[in-house]
Amino acid sequence: MSNPVDETLITTPLDSLHRELGARMVPFAGHSLPVQYDGGIIAEHTHTREKASLFDVSHMGQVVLSGENAVAELEQLVPGNIAGLAEGRIRYTMLTNLRGGIIDDLMVGNAGDHLRLVVNGARADVDLAHLKDHLGKDVSIDYRQGRALMALQGPKAAAVLTGLNSVAAEMPFMSFLDFEIAGKSVSVSRCGYTGEDGYEISTMADDAEIVARALLDHADVALAGLGARDSLRLEAGLCLYGQDITEDTTPIEAGLRWSMTKKRLEAGGFMGHATINAQAESGASRRLVGLTPEGRAPARPGVAILGPDGSEIGTITSGGFGATVGGPVALGYVPIDLAESGTQLTLQIRKSQVPAIVTALPFVPHRYFKPKA
Repeated sequence: MSNPVDETLITTPLDSLHRELGARMVPFAGHSLPVQYDGGIIAEHTHTREKASLFDVSHMGQVVLSGENAVAELEQLVPGNIAGLAEGRIRYTMLTNLRGGIIDDLMVGNAGDHLRLVVNGARADVDLAHLKDHLGKDVSIDYRQGRALMALQGPKAAAVLTGLNSVAAEMPFMSFLDFEIAGKSVSVSRCGYTGEDGYEISTMADDAEIVARALLDHADVALAGLGARDSLRLEAGLCLYGQDITEDTTPIEAGLRWSMTKKRLEAGGFMGHATINAQAESGASRRLVGLTPEGRAPARPGVAILGPDGSEIGTITSGGFGATVGGPVALGYVPIDLAESGTQLTLQIRKSQVPAIVTALPFVPHRYFKPKA
């Protein structure tokens, strides 16, 4: 079913398609986006794990940085190794503040003569202001609002996209390529937010519906909304900005040490380096962990985490039902001495104290595509 939304919300280029196909629209990051379709969130989640789903993620900010010093300037704002990023490859990193907190997490792609950034929609204005304040005047910042972004995710994604253009087949994970789908120019990255193989497809706004319908023509592809996207990323152990990571959490606390090289940490030169490097060397006092609650009741954000002595030691940052796992899963920060997998903790869910066990992430193994050597 479709429903009216606040007229102040931004609609995406796929808005009419969503309504035609029975989407339930909700406000998200200033946009009107589908939370689910008629089949429901669990069905969409399962379809993504088994076949392929198409998500509208046009609320994400697409930004191009150009200029001779764009790489060097951006490296002063992120802990990721941008100088070592090969052309045609993308890298996950974060904008950090002077305290080492995370302003936003983002993808950075090296297109040779420019960098392509994809940032969180809810943080786009903050990110743009930060970039304008700290990048040199010789770096051009182009916020590409005239584009759509969709994600094709699932084990059948490669077969679907390859059927429309064969060049998609051997793209390695974390690479991007420009080509055509249904006669329309697209920029395609092999990445995603579900833990499955898949692609993110950037198009001109006017071409988005044509590209989406070409993908949906395949029998293995169905639309999926924000609800399934959230439960899929939660099972995959992927952070959501504003919940699991904020300006008050560092990459080390959030378990994102893997996104930074030792050389980059030692060399520094980026905002928050002193704090982040000190935590990388000596450890942080707390850590984001996976938690598996006992029973069927989901642990929602804000639920208190209790230690062995019954005292509150942290809170749940993300939580819900994991359809693939078959039960509730959650993320939350706990003291480092209680962050080991297998540690028994307790959650205060309403009036009940529910046992929970610290669980290694991801809850569901990632299935990213990596070409055979």
